[in-house]
Amino acid sequence: MIHLLLIVLALAGLIAVMQREAGALAALGVLAVLGIAGLVLDAPLLGLVLLIAAAGVAVCGLPLLRHRWLSPRLFAMFKRVAPKVSDTERTALEAGSVGWDGELFSGKPDWQSLLDTTDDGLTDKEQAFLDHQCSVAAGMCNAWDITRERADLPPELWAYLKQEGFFGMIIPESYGGLGFSAKAQSLVLQKLAVNETLMVTVGVPNSLGPGELLLKYGTDAQKNHYLPRLADGREIPCFGLTGPRAGSDATALPDTGVVCRQVVDGKEVLGLRLNFEKRWITLAPIATVVGLAFRMFDPDHLLGDDEDLGITCALIPRDTDGMEIGRRHHPIGSPFMNGPIKGKDVFVPLDTIIGGPEMAGQGWRMLVECLSVGRCITLPSGATGTARYALGWSGGFARIRRQFNVPVAEMEGVQEPLARIASMAYIAQATVRQTANMIDHGHKPAVPSAILKSQLTEFQRSLLGDAMDIHGGKAVTLGPRNYIGIGYSANPVAITVEGANIMTRNLMIFGQGAIRCHPYVLEELAAKDADDLKAFDRAFFAHTGLIMGNAARALTQGLGIGRPAVPFDSVAAPYAKDIARLSAGFGLTADAAMASLGASLKLREMLSARLGDVLSNLYLASMVLKSWHEGDKVEGEDELLHYSCRFLLQRAEQAFVELFDNLPNRALARALKPIVMPLGRRWARPADKLTRGIAKNVSQASALRTMLLAHTWDTQEQGQQDNPLARYNALLVNQERAEPIYRTLNKAYAKGELPADALHPEQRIEAALAAGLISEDDAHFMREHEAEVLAMLSVDDFAFDAFASAKENVTWHNAA
Repeated sequence: MIHLLLIVLALAGLIAVMQREAGALAALGVLAVLGIAGLVLDAPLLGLVLLIAAAGVAVCGLPLLRHRWLSPRLFAMFKRVAPKVSDTERTALEAGSVGWDGELFSGKPDWQSLLDTTDDGLTDKEQAFLDHQCSVAAGMCNAWDITRERADLPPELWAYLKQEGFFGMIIPESYGGLGFSAKAQSLVLQKLAVNETLMVTVGVPNSLGPGELLLKYGTDAQKNHYLPRLADGREIPCFGLTGPRAGSDATALPDTGVVCRQVVDGKEVLGLRLNFEKRWITLAPIATVVGLAFRMFDPDHLLGDDEDLGITCALIPRDTDGMEIGRRHHPIGSPFMNGPIKGKDVFVPLDTIIGGPEMAGQGWRMLVECLSVGRCITLPSGATGTARYALGWSGGFARIRRQFNVPVAEMEGVQEPLARIASMAYIAQATVRQTANMIDHGHKPAVPSAILKSQLTEFQRSLLGDAMDIHGGKAVTLGPRNYIGIGYSANPVAITVEGANIMTRNLMIFGQGAIRCHPYVLEELAAKDADDLKAFDRAFFAHTGLIMGNAARALTQGLGIGRPAVPFDSVAAPYAKDIARLSAGFGLTADAAMASLGASLKLREMLSARLGDVLSNLYLASMVLKSWHEGDKVEGEDELLHYSCRFLLQRAEQAFVELFDNLPNRALARALKPIVMPLGRRWARPADKLTRGIAKNVSQASALRTMLLAHTWDTQEQGQQDNPLARYNALLVNQERAEPIYRTLNKAYAKGELPADALHPEQRIEAALAAGLISEDDAHFMREHEAEVLAMLSVDDFAFDAFASAKENVTWHNAA
């Protein structure tokens, strides 16, 4: 019995030491005390084994002893197997900052640190702009006219955008801009997402581009000249980065700028001779100033000893000799301005380099630092706004569309995608808002920017597909009445640009995060590069303690033992505790994958993607919990929280399972799985009961629907273009009165109290009035209601030759 007791105490003590990462001395103490106890309590053999184990811990774990023999050998081995980090990779790794993503990598997330980043909301000026100017701009958009008739925004909208400073949201007020917070920028783009061309047109100048680069790196002269002109729209910027042979691998730019001297206006000027070919450049056809990325060379050493100066960014006026600009690409589904730029032997002075000549070769750092913020805002905000509108339209349509004498919103086949749309909208809103709030607090979230871009645009792809399914024939018939089909067809743009999702998911989220966000890997690599044994020793053994700690936390919390206290209410707390459990499992698995695969992990993109999926879903779930914690909760929101968290945690566990099934080291995989998931999967897909409740709530005039559709264009003012969301909202307000009358009409028809040929709702209304089954007031109400319903269900038709651009080639079938 004493043997069993000592073994249990030893295991419990060591697990407690590991959980707390208390170090070798604490483990040594546990083993030594129990070893001595074994000798005293008539268990000499076990006591001796425990004392030998204590000696082993001392020799390998205590700094004074391990420095003499173990650390040098480990350091030598590490230098042989550690991946080489190139200068461009190091620049990317050092860009941005580490915040909540680092907490999730640690395996012991500090929830209070997340909650301390409080959301102070919008300023009065920001809120007024969102309420008024954004509504005016949205109300000037007719999607059919913009996409099919003019392939452009109308001129009065362009003028309004410039007049009201939409292109200068990120520019400080001191330069004539709006000086908006990241939260305000995000909400503006969400509201403008009612039209994808409008959202992109406003979003791009406020994201990665000349404005942001000038703000951070420009000379005073460049700022003073360009920023006021960008703010009021006198200058329209674009940024030329990608080209035919440089897309996802932006460091492989074949475009060049060679330092040279050239006579300009009778004077010899030191400058650059540029040769470039760019593609897919948003706003290029109408841009007045071009930000350009190129590889800079100085073969004649006019600036110094280096010939290859690296990637550089310059700002070039549109009318510069030798630059070809103005032609257009045809982006799928959306006519936003996008086109090629070419230049042959274009000469510009050195002061066109953003930041001046001293910033030559610093372009890659400039780009990745800006991208870490801009990528969090534009496309994720557009996806979130799209989710809001898709939910509003789909919920409204599903409630007024009746089949089999009931609204299709009451059919479970429709409720399932409708709840899914609501959940993705809820997750996206929380994630974009909370990440933008981090930016407002000074963070530059590099890894979260990749998570938001890839995950939320994939949400957009999924929920638009669901919305199309719910709308059916209404959505697949294009025309002025179709408010969703054009946006659906344009969705691949969001998936592809600003880092294609395939690359972002497979290479960036974990590939960058594994080193950037890990508490110790960057320190170990820095120690290797500096050949600093002491620094390596500190980082490596702290890393070892973290691995053991994560193993202990994952196992015990997976068994329901020692789950951490979390600062959430009873609704959210179980999810926060399980995020912490899965975070420990993620930290352990990430270290195991890096240790077992080494540098080859870069090439195992499917494994890297699954690790990234775990991190992504934990991050999204964390943002949902923070939003719940801070928000004014409305009726039915708890169901949406449960659905969303279960959806995300189920996806995280699925990623773990796929990872364990595919790790090349099968023994390692078999060892990891029972530690990370000792009781198997904890989370299943959200229950049908939740699905039904959410779907009913968002297809009615409810507090939950109102909350989810906040910051959309939901008003209909005189002179504005038609607003289907406002029309659906009005119909849903009337639906409470209309539904009992529908039931009365249907019941009377089934009983034979109405004529058999009263097949249309309009006919039944009149017949029921004549039979005294409804009042004149109800009949008048239903006539107007049903007329509006029919208008919202109707689709467009066109002349036979309407779609042919070459009318002379039309074949007139059955012509007389």
